[in-house]
Amino acid sequence: MHRLPRPVAVLRALAVAALAVAAGAVPATAGLPSTPAPPGTTWALEPADGSEADGRVSLRHVLEDGASVADHVVLTNFSDHEATFAVYASDGIVDEAGSFDLLPPDTEPTGGGSWVEVGTVTGAEPRPGGGILLTTPAGSSTVVPLEVTVPAGATPGDHPAGVVAELVQGGDATLRMSSRVGVRLHLRVAGEVRGELGPDVVATYSPSWNPFAPGTVTVDYTLENTGNVRVGADVDVSLAGPFGVGGGAASAEHREVLPGQELTGTVRLEAWPLVVGSGQLVATPLGVGEDELPAQLLPATVDFRVWAVPWSQLLVLALLAAAPLLVVRLRRRSAARVQARIDAAVAAATAEAAAGAGPVAAESADVR
Repeated sequence: MHRLPRPVAVLRALAVAALAVAAGAVPATAGLPSTPAPPGTTWALEPADGSEADGRVSLRHVLEDGASVADHVVLTNFSDHEATFAVYASDGIVDEAGSFDLLPPDTEPTGGGSWVEVGTVTGAEPRPGGGILLTTPAGSSTVVPLEVTVPAGATPGDHPAGVVAELVQGGDATLRMSSRVGVRLHLRVAGEVRGELGPDVVATYSPSWNPFAPGTVTVDYTLENTGNVRVGADVDVSLAGPFGVGGGAASAEHREVLPGQELTGTVRLEAWPLVVGSGQLVATPLGVGEDELPAQLLPATVDFRVWAVPWSQLLVLALLAAAPLLVVRLRRRSAARVQARIDAAVAAATAEAAAGAGPVAAESADVR
């Protein structure tokens, strides 16, 4: 172990901590210390040579299947008290926000993370599930050796992994908060590499109830990394109505998709309701960071159609078509009511006249 000046250590932690894994509630692990960690614990895990941090941002190795390589990380406790950390390796994933992450603490790795063995350190104890439990004095650093062994017959391409230092919280609670920082391991098995994407699309149309405004086409897509190396992705979506009219376009960018994994995304385009729209999504794989990829990364294209029925416009047309008929009908009903009143008045007048004629006729007969 060796001590670092606190200001230098803090700056180094902020500058080169290669991986921050979000805190989350996980089940308490049997066998961990039961003493709660003091508040205000700060620490970092960095790539290292055999004695100290060496300035690398991550661990990066290309190995033949069956080969091994040794490397190191250094754990630094910047706090003014000692703290216990679980140092272990796990498989890499990309979370829903598009950031690199590792499997949850109590999930056993089955990929590149399972190929990493955390070496022995004086005073450390075995961690349940792999790795070590290391108690580090205040303001000191400890170099941790690693051994990466690729199994025979491993498939060529990227096998993302990482090594983390997780603060051991302890306590008797059934749940504990997992706070981890770590170093990413870019591990590639030598052989033919392929940077490929497989897109899938679902498009829906949402009309505007304003007949004089366009609606919205929502394009939900899934990008699966069907190759064997990580790639970024440029997504371009275009849409046009019949005969190419009423077109629109949108785009999106994704930093990283890992081999065998997929991500989802959504783009929205304004579109006039021209009954049916024809669209196309083009997903172009891109190199990420310092990765070496094939000279030619071919885009993947998927065509789609979306029904865009002009309901609000049809409603307006229906109202316009019905308006003259409604006016004629209202006029006829009004004329019928007027005629009914006239007929009623004539009938009443006739009845009154008939009633007055009877007595006069009788009086004339008596005179005669």
